[in-house]
Amino acid sequence: MAIDFSFPPHIEELRSKIRSFLDEVVRPIEAAMDEDNRTSLREGIIKMRREAIARGLWLPHMPKDYDGMGLGHVELAMVSAEAARTRLGPFAMNCQAPDEGNMHTLLKWGSEEQKDKYLRPLCSGRMRSCFAMTEPDVAGSDPTLIQTRAVLDGDDWVINGRKWFISGARGAKFAILIARTEDQPEIPQAANSAFIVDIPSPGWNDVREISTMHGSSGHSEIVIENLRIPRSAMLGGRGQGHLLGQSRLGPARLAHCMRWLGQAETALEMMVDRATKRFAHGSYLSEKQGIQWMIADSTVELYQCKLMILHAAYKIDVGEDFKSEVSMTKHFVANSLGRIIDRAIQVHGALGYSNDTPLAHMAQQARWARFADGADEVHQMRIAQRTIKAWQGEASLNSATGGLPL
Repeated sequence: MAIDFSFPPHIEELRSKIRSFLDEVVRPIEAAMDEDNRTSLREGIIKMRREAIARGLWLPHMPKDYDGMGLGHVELAMVSAEAARTRLGPFAMNCQAPDEGNMHTLLKWGSEEQKDKYLRPLCSGRMRSCFAMTEPDVAGSDPTLIQTRAVLDGDDWVINGRKWFISGARGAKFAILIARTEDQPEIPQAANSAFIVDIPSPGWNDVREISTMHGSSGHSEIVIENLRIPRSAMLGGRGQGHLLGQSRLGPARLAHCMRWLGQAETALEMMVDRATKRFAHGSYLSEKQGIQWMIADSTVELYQCKLMILHAAYKIDVGEDFKSEVSMTKHFVANSLGRIIDRAIQVHGALGYSNDTPLAHMAQQARWARFADGADEVHQMRIAQRTIKAWQGEASLNSATGGLPL
């Protein structure tokens, strides 16, 4: 049988190395640092990264030509889930969003000059980056509506518009910016182009960090006024911005799911640990049916999440069309994450609602998962459309439900 859900010994050894790294390096530094202090945060991450490089845990998602570990997406599922058991594990290994997705994008779409100027420093940890697509006045789930415009003026592009919820913009040295360049494209998806913008640049104005339910933590609103960049700053071809964005977002959605898996499993572990130690009304919580149902539901969902992530990652690795699988996985994992964390908070009671455990912060972070990189409803619409198309075209739902041999 070709189906094998085990990892080879060298990947299991890698898992052990990551867990030791998190226990011995990341968690102690996280506990000692002040994450609200940018200097303390930066110094802490630098310490983690030096040790990650020394232990051979740097850039798991990038090829060895760029000093990465050269792992496939199935292997990355394990790495990302383990790293995300801590707040800064992905940053320590330089596989955090949005840099991870931007690295893949530059590797696939960048010219050699662009790779030398932006990709290699990004891989070495000497740069941070951001991805500027979302706008305040149009639906983020429909990039064909983007209003930021880039107009060719001689040898330069001149760009005007507004972007917001641009994660990491204040610490970034460059942005991958999506802007409209075509007035009458043959199809709506061919209206936009992608550009690399150095930060800071005249006309790139970071006006504020947007305060969210988890605080002001790096989601910027950008006003772009007569920003002038050279022709060579275009990433990919003219009118390929939508294609580039979708190419980036597919694997990036799955990478989010991998990290969410680590958070969900941590929440379930905390739930079970609390239930087996908390005594009330004559027995431990773990002996009460209502609590057992919460544990059971969370366990089943975690199992489903793992299977979906592994299968979608497999399809990427073998070069098969993975859009349907990633869309279904993103929708399911994002919702499971919120439910599992919520149950863990319930089992902890007031303690879970406090900041004495990481659960409250995890819940704040988890809520955005249901609309980031595609809202639930958009993914549901696409899933339904693909299911209907499969039935009408093939008289079978197999291709819409993973193409599995069942």
